[in-house]
Amino acid sequence: MKMTKIYTKTGDKGTTSLVGGVRVSKADIRLDAYGTIDELNSFIGLLISVMKDAEHEELLRFVQHKLFSLGSYLATDLEKTTFPVESHISVENVQRLEQAIDEINASLPSLAGFILPGGSYPASVCHVCRTVCRRAERRIQALEESLSYELEDQAKCFVNRLSDYLFVLSRRLNNLTDESEIYWDKRCE
Repeated sequence: MKMTKIYTKTGDKGTTSLVGGVRVSKADIRLDAYGTIDELNSFIGLLISVMKDAEHEELLRFVQHKLFSLGSYLATDLEKTTFPVESHISVENVQRLEQAIDEINASLPSLAGFILPGGSYPASVCHVCRTVCRRAERRIQALEESLSYELEDQAKCFVNRLSDYLFVLSRRLNNLTDESEIYWDKRCE
């Protein structure tokens, strides 16, 4: 796909086109869902740029590509348009995240409670990615509840696992820089 123009002026009145050409309001829940995926993808790009852990850059780049696929899937009205098979989120994509979660988690000390987001700059950015990812999960669920069809399970699983991956990665990034994890003090006054 070659983009020759960045602006089209077709959205100047508050509507946009879904994949397949159907026009909807820019306030449509669908746009909120795939817009949050786009926001997450941007924050992951920021995370990659501040991370010193090249080991995880390859997986995060893979995630960025899959998030583009997911965004285009969410931008497709499946009642009117067929989504290309090669862009679907697969069971193997979810398993790739699960494997990374298990590997990272095995290298970390066990948790003794809830930890506060923060620590090193890369870990803090990773926590922001995690919370945006959780918001994307909620937006995708709200979208599905508004549709007359169900979204693919693997698409929802991928985002759910991604937030788990981002959590363990934030811990790993703090661990690499010897940043202490700060546990939530429920008695804090």
